[in-house]
Formats: sequence, structure tokens, C-alpha cells
Amino acid sequence: MDAQGSVAARVVAATAVDAVLNKGRNLDDALAGAGIDKTNEADRAMVRALVFGTLRTQLRNQRVLDLLADRPFRRRDSLIAALISTGLYALADARRPDYAIVSTTVDAAAGLGKPHMRGVVNAILRRYLREQDSVLAEADEHMDAHWLHPDWLIERVRADWPDDWEALLDAGSRQAPMWLRVNLQRTDRDTWMEQLSASGAAKAATHPELDAALVLDQAVGVTQLPGFLSGQVSVQDAASQFAAPLLHAKPGMRVLDACAAPGGKATHILECCPDIAELVAVDQSLPRLERMQENLDRLGLRATITRGDAANPEGWWDGDPFDRILLDAPCSATGVIRRHPDIAFLRRPDDIQALATQQEMLLEQLWPLLKPGGRLLYSTCSVLREENDAVVTRMLSRTADAEVLDLVRAGGPKSALPAVCGLQLLPGVGDGDTDGFYYALMARKLMA
Repeated sequence: MDAQGSVAARVVAATAVDAVLNKGRNLDDALAGAGIDKTNEADRAMVRALVFGTLRTQLRNQRVLDLLADRPFRRRDSLIAALISTGLYALADARRPDYAIVSTTVDAAAGLGKPHMRGVVNAILRRYLREQDSVLAEADEHMDAHWLHPDWLIERVRADWPDDWEALLDAGSRQAPMWLRVNLQRTDRDTWMEQLSASGAAKAATHPELDAALVLDQAVGVTQLPGFLSGQVSVQDAASQFAAPLLHAKPGMRVLDACAAPGGKATHILECCPDIAELVAVDQSLPRLERMQENLDRLGLRATITRGDAANPEGWWDGDPFDRILLDAPCSATGVIRRHPDIAFLRRPDDIQALATQQEMLLEQLWPLLKPGGRLLYSTCSVLREENDAVVTRMLSRTADAEVLDLVRAGGPKSALPAVCGLQLLPGVGDGDTDGFYYALMARKLMA
């Protein structure tokens, strides 16, 4: 990669980081708005590495910047602060020589329309190199800089998981592994692993409980995965691959996947039981539903895709009840921060109660759509009890025909921690190195 390319990548990366931190954009929108699609392939990879790494370490970067800068940056110079953060991350990552990182980061100030700030960027980064050990030690005295999570979330996690909070937070600040799901309708796991090995793209290891799950030793582009375009394999974290077997759809059943897009769990359900009568997939987002249709087409699967609000079934339900319902509810996504580091900056403490209220409403509205004797699987990618056990407990307390089922007997993950109503997977805790995920399985009783 030439120096000019590196400068262009740093301009895009700083713009995306600033959009997340100061404009409240989610990471996908921030990258798109910064122009990542206009960069070449090498720069694109560099941008993503810089942005994800910078956001994962931003709470430490900010503490370091506060110590090194002569005065706080004005809001109009937030782009330069973001640029320096990318430089601090790159220096800590140490994949390129220090002088090259400093030089290209300084030059990027001009690319951001701030040539007069080149001296400031240079001075701060060089001072960091001189005082790195002492500055990092002082920054590390702050909880947010040490654990790389906001203070409010540290306290919530610590209260909810007093024995596991440190491992959970540590895992949440690291790069997530790349998990795959082999389509067992089209190939078998061993055969596909042989194809991967022959390709030289990566090495894979199996999951002890999931027949179709593989984890790669390094992340690769999907086009490097043998048979991806022909539907032999999909990208899906192991934690979410438990949903389909726990739902346990059978031939002839009618299944609802509420909040379904972009379709990872829906397609897995169809792969596990291709003879179900119908899978209805509901979501409000048209772009996400379009992605779901693309995934179905790639895998050669069919589903009834419906645009609608899962909390308002009157707008889309045909009155025919379902044997199985999967509700993968909107949540804080605190179990997938390592995959989406922008969450640490976009979520606020007050969001959790609002999300719990929304989750309860979804359960209340969807429960009548379930046949007597049917099952509803509730899941979130949150690690917070307020969105998980608390929601299910309140639902059970006011729903006479609902009972919770034992997920351990239903084949739930052995590495999960027991919760009051279900099971909780935590990143960094137990075997498998999965995302944080909660499951609770409920049955609708046959009332006399």
C-alpha cells in the first residue's frame, strides 16, 4: 500500500469515527457516509480495521488525548480529535512502523480540510510515543479506559453477573471470531472443511454442540469461502445458531419469525426443517427484508416475507395461528459490542427500560398468534437481565396459559449460564467464544 493510499484510508476512517462519536450515526451508515465504497480494496480493509479498532479502544484513546492535548478540542475540530484517535489506535496496534503511522496521520489532517492542524496532530502523537507508558498507566486508572466500556454499562454488567463481569467486559473489547454455518442440505461439514483447507483462505474448527457451526482462525471475505455464492455456507455466530434447534420446528408446521430480517435464523430454521408448511418472516425495514430475500435466493429457500410491525399483528396476520414463533426481540445489543463497537457510544442508560417495555409489548401481542400446545422462543443479544429474565418473568405472571420450558432438556447450550426463565450465553465465559445471547422457551398450555 502506498503512502497516499494510507492517507486516503485515514481520512475516511476519521470521518466515520467522528460520525459515530459526534453525530450519533450507526457504524454501517457512518462508513457509507464517509465514502468507504469509493476506496480501493486495500484501503477498504484498512478503513474497517482502523474504524473498528479505534471505536473498541476509544474510551482509552479519549483519556489519553485529554492528557496529551494542551486544551480540549473545540466541537468544530472533532474530526481532528477522531483522526488522532485513529493514530493512537494504530500506534498501539503496531502493525506498521511508528514513523509511517505518524506521517500518514499528520498528512490526513490536510485531507480533512484542516491543514493548519497538522502540527497539533504531529505534536500529540510524538508526545504519546515519548510518554506512552506513563500516559497509559494514568488513563488506565479510569474504569471506562481500563474496561473499554462506558461506566453505566460496567456497573450494570457487574451487578447482573458478579462472578463473570470481568471476563465478559474483556471479551467485549476484543475482535469477535468469524463463525460460519454450513448448509447441511447442500453439503456436510467435513466435506466443506476440506474445501476450505484446499482453498488456503483460512483454517476452521468445529463447535462441540452445533453440527453445522465452524469458527475460522481469521476473518475472510465471504467471496473467499468455498461455495458461499451457491449457498453451501453462511456467516452466523454460534450463539444465534442455537435458535433453530431450540425452536424445534417439525414437518407440516407453520412458523413465524418476528423481527426476522436479515434472515440468519429464518434460513437456519428452513435448513433444519425444509418440510415445514410455511415460514412467515415479518420485519419493518424494507432494506433489511431485501437483504433477507437475497439470502433466501442464495440458499435456494422460500419464505413468506411480510413487511409489518410485529407489535401490530392486525396489520399483517391472516388469522391462521402458528405452531412455532421465534421472537428475536430488538434489544440493547450489549452482547455483540465486540462486533458492533458503535453500540458503546450510541446506547444510553435510559434506553434499557424503553427496550424492555417494547419487548414486553411484542410478547403480549404475539402470544395470541400461537396455537395451544405451540412454542414461542424468546431471544435477545443482550447480556442485561432487565431485557431478558425480567421481561419473561413479567409476561408469565400475567399470562395464564403460558409456561416456561426447561431449555437444558430442550438441548440448550451447555456453556450457557442458568437464568430464572432461560439460559444466558456470555462472551468470554464458558466454551465456544460466542456472542452474548439469551434464550427462553415458552409453551402455550392446553386450557380446559
